Amino acid sequence: MRKIVKPFQWLFIGITLSITLSCAELEAVLQEIPASSERALTTDEVAKGLKEALYVGVDTAVSQLATNNGYFGHADVRITLPPDAQTMVENIERIPGGPELVEKLVRNINRSAEEAAHQVVPLFVKAIRQMTIQDAWGILNGKPSAATDYLYDKTYEDLYELYKPKISQATQRQWVASISAQKAWNSLTAKWNTLAGSMVGQLAGYNRVEVDLDDYLTQQALEGLFLRIQEEEASIRKQTQARVTPLLERVFGGAL
Repeated sequence: MRKIVKPFQWLFIGITLSITLSCAELEAVLQEIPASSERALTTDEVAKGLKEALYVGVDTAVSQLATNNGYFGHADVRITLPPDAQTMVENIERIPGGPELVEKLVRNINRSAEEAAHQVVPLFVKAIRQMTIQDAWGILNGKPSAATDYLYDKTYEDLYELYKPKISQATQRQWVASISAQKAWNSLTAKWNTLAGSMVGQLAGYNRVEVDLDDYLTQQALEGLFLRIQEEEASIRKQTQARVTPLLERVFGGAL
């Protein structure tokens, strides 16, 4: 005998199916929502996250440079002689002992920069602490190098003024056989300028080299430092493994 389904039973079945389908659809929708969207980033998180990113980037960059061959061993940051000295270097064979002097000088000025890099972190930390909430949001939503650009624009002049004396101390320190980077540079340029001022030099069109070594070295050292910071910023923005703290993952993982 066939069982008759009463009207109220049909109503119950219909409601049950409706609820079942709704739950399944809701679950499917929830699975499509990224975990990072469960809670929006707070202003405090953005500010702390950006500062932490800069702390990490600066610390890593300095660690790479403040070591033996940190500058000298890498072509992209290696400090070479000023462009004004190019003709001097190309004609160094005219000066007795010139090639050896140039090689020693380049190595020593890079060693000076590597040594000075040990003193950079506190200078950056002071600047990072001054970052405003507005700065942080601008950096988070800015271009890939926004954090580095901010740090460069806000701190370069102060860093230069604080960094140059350290460079000067390093370049004046004696290395081997009572030779310092500054002394080697002065010796090299003096010999070249003597040649440039001679009849032979004048006929050849040689120009005197008048370059402040410490000024040039400071600029090049800072450029190399900011290059490394920019590389670290790019890593934090793009690579999960570079986000070494939960806060960095929270800020950069879902926002970028």
